[in-house]
This record gives sequence, C-alpha cells and structure tokens, in this order.
Amino acid sequence: MEQMPTEPSGATAALTFSIGGNLTVNRLGFGAMRLAEGAGHSSESLVWTGPDDPENARAVLRRAVELGVDLFDTADSYGVGANEELIASALFPYKAGTVISTKSGVVRPSPGEWIPLGRPEYLKQQCELSLRRLKADHLDLLFLHRVDPQVPLAEQIGALGELREQGKVRHIGLSEVTIGEIEEAVRTAPIAAIQSRYNVTDLDNDAVVDYCAAREIAFLAYFPLAIGAHASPDSPLAEVACETGATPGQVALAWLLHRSPCVLPIPGTRSLAHLAENQDAAKVRLTQEQLDRLTKTA
Repeated sequence: MEQMPTEPSGATAALTFSIGGNLTVNRLGFGAMRLAEGAGHSSESLVWTGPDDPENARAVLRRAVELGVDLFDTADSYGVGANEELIASALFPYKAGTVISTKSGVVRPSPGEWIPLGRPEYLKQQCELSLRRLKADHLDLLFLHRVDPQVPLAEQIGALGELREQGKVRHIGLSEVTIGEIEEAVRTAPIAAIQSRYNVTDLDNDAVVDYCAAREIAFLAYFPLAIGAHASPDSPLAEVACETGATPGQVALAWLLHRSPCVLPIPGTRSLAHLAENQDAAKVRLTQEQLDRLTKTA
C-alpha cells in the first residue's frame, strides 16, 4: 500500500513562484531529461535519443499536467532535439499557463560529449530549431546551457537578449554559473532564472540560491533527490520520512520547497507512480528542527 504524507505541525512552503515577475508556476516542476533513452539518475552521458517507450513517456507528461505540473524543463541537447519533440507530441496544444523551459549552448558531436558552444549565430539557430520542435511561437524560458569559455559572456547573453527583444524568447536563464557570472550577465540583459544541481546532500550552490532569493530570480534545482549514504535506511532523511509519514524522496523535495521560495525543484521520472509520489511532496510539512537536522547532514 502506498504511503501518503501526513501534515504534522510545522512550516508550510509557498507553492508558486512568478518567473520574471509574470510567469507564475507551481514550484514543483518536471525535468524531462529522464525521459530520454539512457538518462541515468546522476549522469547525462547517454541522453542521446528519444525514449525507449515513447507511449509511456507521453503518458507521464500528460499525467504531470493532470497533477498540476505547469513547468516542464528540457534542452535542445537532450536526445539531440528528440526530447523537445516528445514534449510537443504529448502536450501540444499546451494547456493555458504551461511554461516550457529549454536550454541551448551545448553541442553533442557524439553520445559521450557535451561541449559548450556559445557563438551568437549558433544560439540563434538553435532557438529557431527549438521553436519548431516545440511547436511554439516563442520560448517561455531559454537557458544558456553552459557558459562557453571561448566566447565573451556578453556576446552569448547579447544573442539571447536579441532573441528576447524580437519576441522569440520571453525570459533568459543561466545554467551552472557563479554569482560573478550572473552579475556579469545582467549587465547585458535581464536574467530571470538560474538552473543548477542542488539537493539536501549537495549544497555547493547555497550562495547562489541566497543570491537568487534576494533578487527574486528563480532557481531551478535539477537532480533534486538525495542519493548515496544520505538516503540510506538509517539516515536522517529516512528518520524524518518516518516522522512525517512521507517517503525519503518526498522529504528531500519538501526540504527544497522549504529552503527558499525561489527554489523550483524539477524532478524527473519515467514512472507514473514516482511522478505522483514526487508531486505529493508539496503536502509534506517540516518543522524547523527537522529542516535543521537535514541541513546539518549535508
């Protein structure tokens, strides 16, 4: 029998966030990378084609909408375009309020290679291809997938800014960047969102989260579920799960929702059951003592 989360006395987390001040979404989104063939929990190395079971993948995406997900994250490099096409095949025409975020700036010459490529002409070309694959007249949120060290950042952001001025992109984001890079980028164009790896066991981007919170910039947390020893049966995560009646995965997501109002976790899954479990994390309340205990274990 599936265990459902209870609601002990404790803090509740705001469950919506307005990206760029005008795209209000439920904070628990969906990361579509896991739907690509070979996509592992902690490795991007084989995100090379479409899903092994496209019908199941489409069912997961449609069920996510039914469960209230309105933020879907993908990239032009996931399945070399196939992931964007999958989203369109499942969700187009899009339900009102659905926000699709995608990423550009990484080239895939082979399954094991992820190479930053931030030349302005390439970013503009990839935007056009993403629009075509997603069957969209504009991109809600376009991330620079990785900063290309061979191209001045102002030129990379300048290209995205031009796309924004043309109405092809609504908001610009950055992925896996430092505070210094964010500050440099905003001198060229407004930045509405950051996407980086972050979870209760990986706090390397703590300072970036705080920076975003202070400026009302969305922080999309990918790989949001704890792994390894921190998620073991005798871990504090498991203890808190037992105390709340939730699963460890739900507690990990609830911790992110409590961490800051700007954090938008984007868990991904191929399983309808796991999808429902992830979305139920929004019902989990954590006390301050539980939040502190989990943070201290990272």
